[in-house]
Amino acid sequence: MNQTFDETGMEQLLAVMRKLRSPDGCPWDVEQTHESIKPCLVEETYEVLDAIDQGDMEALKEELGDVLLQVVFHAQISDEHGQFAFKDVVDVLTRKLIRRHPHVFGDVDVADSDEVLKNWNAIKKEEKDDKHASLLSNIPRSFPALLKAHQVQKKVTQVGFDWTDRVDVIAKIEEELQEVREAIEQGDAEHTQEELGDLLFSVVNLARFQGYHAEECLNRTITKFICRFQKIEDRFHAQDHALADSSLAELDAVWEAIKQDEREQRRAKDQILPFSGVLPGDQSSTP
Repeated sequence: MNQTFDETGMEQLLAVMRKLRSPDGCPWDVEQTHESIKPCLVEETYEVLDAIDQGDMEALKEELGDVLLQVVFHAQISDEHGQFAFKDVVDVLTRKLIRRHPHVFGDVDVADSDEVLKNWNAIKKEEKDDKHASLLSNIPRSFPALLKAHQVQKKVTQVGFDWTDRVDVIAKIEEELQEVREAIEQGDAEHTQEELGDLLFSVVNLARFQGYHAEECLNRTITKFICRFQKIEDRFHAQDHALADSSLAELDAVWEAIKQDEREQRRAKDQILPFSGVLPGDQSSTP
């Protein structure tokens, strides 16, 4: 880099961004707007999640930097328009953290993390001008559908609008599945789409009720599917046999063989684990 910056740390990053956006900087960076770089923030965020899922700390370090770049980029654009600067972003965040943690920076006592979340939500509500605003008014419209469903369901639990028993949640899924069947049999495309949405919403509810995120559950399944399909490709390629020339029965047979291999590998792994002295399902033993 021809330009030398004397600043260190965050100041250096801000100086680099100012240089990139200057008249003699990078033409591409100069052309960008809040709207044009919106997809970048989403993409970089998912790459952070991917690094976490893979336990790759080097990748996580790099991807977190890429997310930070997006924050700096947006702040610089707003600074150029006289709206706010990066320091304003930091100031708002710092004051928010202090205000919403009175048990750390004030004299409020809390018993556990549940009480912390309860206080956090109460403080958030006080910060809003409209004291009668909907619980669901602040959920971003751009959230992925499964995540949005999870957040909607989680929000309404704050006022007790939730299932009390897992059996009821499962019964609701079965009810929605039957309604999907009926809509398909009736040949009503719009009704079928509506019922499929209801079914998905109910499945998200079960995942949340069990303490999972449906988004993560589905991503795990997608990853598993990709892995298995790639194994199918490898086996057919090793035999110099094109997948496109194979029948569904042939593909399905290899798929089932791969699943069987996975089951055997899991059993073998379980057999070599050291015995802990606690049998599966035994809750009576203590460490």
